[in-house]
Amino acid sequence: MSNRILLCTVGGSHQPILTAIRECAPSFVQFFASGTDTTTGRPGSISTITGKGTPVEVRRGAEIIERLPNIPTQLGLSAEDFDVTEIPSDDLDLAVTRIAQTIAALRERFPGATFIADYTGGTKTMTAALVMVAVEARDIALQVVTGPRADLLKVTDGHQAGLAVGVEGIRLRRGMQPFMEAWQRYAYGESADGLGQLPLPRDDKLRAELQLARGLSRAFDTWDRFDHLAAEEQLALYRQRLGQEGGAVIGPLFTALKHLNAEPDNTKRTPARLWDLWRNAQRRASQGRFDDAVARGYRLLEWTAQWLLSTKGIDTGDLKPEQIPDGLHIAANPDGKRQAGLRMAWALAAHHLGTEVKTFVDAEGSHMLDHLKRRNYSILAHGDQPIAKTDWEAFGGWIEAALIPLLQSQAARAGLKSLAPQLPQVPFWQR
Repeated sequence: MSNRILLCTVGGSHQPILTAIRECAPSFVQFFASGTDTTTGRPGSISTITGKGTPVEVRRGAEIIERLPNIPTQLGLSAEDFDVTEIPSDDLDLAVTRIAQTIAALRERFPGATFIADYTGGTKTMTAALVMVAVEARDIALQVVTGPRADLLKVTDGHQAGLAVGVEGIRLRRGMQPFMEAWQRYAYGESADGLGQLPLPRDDKLRAELQLARGLSRAFDTWDRFDHLAAEEQLALYRQRLGQEGGAVIGPLFTALKHLNAEPDNTKRTPARLWDLWRNAQRRASQGRFDDAVARGYRLLEWTAQWLLSTKGIDTGDLKPEQIPDGLHIAANPDGKRQAGLRMAWALAAHHLGTEVKTFVDAEGSHMLDHLKRRNYSILAHGDQPIAKTDWEAFGGWIEAALIPLLQSQAARAGLKSLAPQLPQVPFWQR
């Protein structure tokens, strides 16, 4: 005796049900059938399972040409070999609920059994409900009884055969969907963890699709954590396929990683990292993590001044006396080093670089201080206050309007003329 449980929706035609059961040879059959119509009083398909006498009607058009015993009797099934659940004809929500509850009870009753769902018969609602439950369940195989058709109404009796229905792709896409939607929030780590819990499909193409999504999620999560070298190595594994299917998106990202991972003396490296930090701040803000976004904005402001001074051979962590102009007092610390914080760094940058940098400092110096005061009260600085959305919008808006144009022009002077796009929010390799 097999350990197969056959789940059958029952409609007006009995022959496909007989075919499905005979071919499957299950150890138990669970029928899903409609009850008596409350409007017309006509019996539903449940009568072909439990009806006495000869409830099964064989028709030729409107004419009844033969009456037969119920389906279990025709198959020689005993009362222990089957059960039937009444399913509403047109209530999809209730139909899904009842079918799911019935299958759950069968799993407890028959642990380790193999489940096969045949959705050949039954109302459209009943059929849809069984398919929905089966696809969601993953451990239920689907089949439909089919064969040659003499007309548009039904398969010719006596010529039916069970056809296994492939749903692995449907199940995979349904399983992947919520984790790929996490990309919309730049939650690549969440996506990678979720995709990692999905079983690998048997089909080669489907398996490759899942593995690619996992790999890219991990790569962009790594990038989002500033590990640019590891991100480049991970993305390189998929470069050939991505170049074919998502070249317009992935090309600029590979270019960005090339600049981010350049040698320290490469003039494009630091401006690329400054821009990457700004993109990271934007991602944190989009997630509502405004303290993190402001902390990154502050670091961007400070680092930009440090980078500009470094192009003139000036290290803000160890200033030489001759690098400090008259009127700007920077005392030596206990170690004998003169160091410049953010405000002093920008004052030095205005002096040593002049032109555009001096114009920025003269025009935006007071605005910069206003925004820094808000930041200084935050938990990630010197205070205990959370950063509100309005605080970030003010600070981030100022960075976008005032600092970013300066960064872009100075980056172009350093040879970095093309700045990286934001990290992707959709699976760009899918056509």
